[in-house]
Amino acid sequence: MSLEDLHIKSILMTADTVGGVWTYSLDLCRALTARGIQVCLATMGAPLSADQQAEASRIPGLNVQERHFKLEWMDEPWADVDLAGKWLLELEQSVQPDLVHLNGYALAALNWHAPVLVVAHSCVLSWWKAVKGTAAPANWNEYKRRVKQGFASADAVVSISHAYAEELQDLYGPIRNLSVIYNGRPAGTFFSREKKRQVFAMGRIWDEAKNLGVLGQVANPTHIPIRIAGNNRHPETGEVLQIPNVELLGTLSPEQVKEELADAMIYVLPAIYEPFGLSVLEAALSGCLLILSDLPVFRELWGDTALYFNPAEPKQLCDLISKVQQEPENYTELPLKAKTRAEVFSLETMTDNYLNLYQSMVAAHVASPSTKQ
Repeated sequence: MSLEDLHIKSILMTADTVGGVWTYSLDLCRALTARGIQVCLATMGAPLSADQQAEASRIPGLNVQERHFKLEWMDEPWADVDLAGKWLLELEQSVQPDLVHLNGYALAALNWHAPVLVVAHSCVLSWWKAVKGTAAPANWNEYKRRVKQGFASADAVVSISHAYAEELQDLYGPIRNLSVIYNGRPAGTFFSREKKRQVFAMGRIWDEAKNLGVLGQVANPTHIPIRIAGNNRHPETGEVLQIPNVELLGTLSPEQVKEELADAMIYVLPAIYEPFGLSVLEAALSGCLLILSDLPVFRELWGDTALYFNPAEPKQLCDLISKVQQEPENYTELPLKAKTRAEVFSLETMTDNYLNLYQSMVAAHVASPSTKQ
């Protein structure tokens, strides 16, 4: 059977409901179903919000299966992870997919019948290294063991940037069959209008990696409004975090986010850890001037289309915001360059790349069926 004779008809995909993986998964599900592929999306983590349920329901034919098992990066998750594995194998038996697409690691070690793709979006060990400045403590040894086992068991592994792929190889390697597929978003759903004199940022406020608290330390001599969208209640501890001197907007719907991005002159992401940064892509598509942490991944993705600062130095961020306000004529080209660059990261390109990988995995599986135990 040639590669051209293979047609992907059905995919079982996992997604957590907590962060950007949900957005990525919904976009890919939407694109795949539009091409006639049946997708069963198995969600875990927090219960689906009303907005998430509404988003999923608008994708024709998408089969959403929801459970609330703990995710592998949560505290004491392994009993739940094992239960999730039993549930997913039952789903595979029911759905009979051509391929299993896991947006996580440990579950790749299950005794799957279909070929298995692991997509690496982030991980505890790289988060700990970036945020805490040290290796993860011993209580994460079981996590590392299971992640390495997942990589070893997967038929293919995808990283969402080259910078993150290097991190993965350093922490868990060597990883075989590792490739990079950049994330993408549907450009036509974002828009720009006359920009307001304001700064916008978004992300999980409770996540130290997002470093959004640094915006509360900006002296802001030009008194530009700084607006931040995102959940500030930690999902496990329940702690509510506040940021002074900014306006916290809470968790916004996707449509509300698009409105904020359309209005904002400046988009800031002060993250100290970020494997890709979907929000930056959305901001670029919306015509915002990008001010980003000086991280290798942002240099890789955005090059000379953004301004960069040391995320540990609030004064650098303050100086950049002030310069843009005081000398706007010197920065008019940057949003245009960023928008052009953003068009490279299209949902269509991302989907094509995944379909090509799916096809090659299924072809290899047909030629040499897996014997995982």
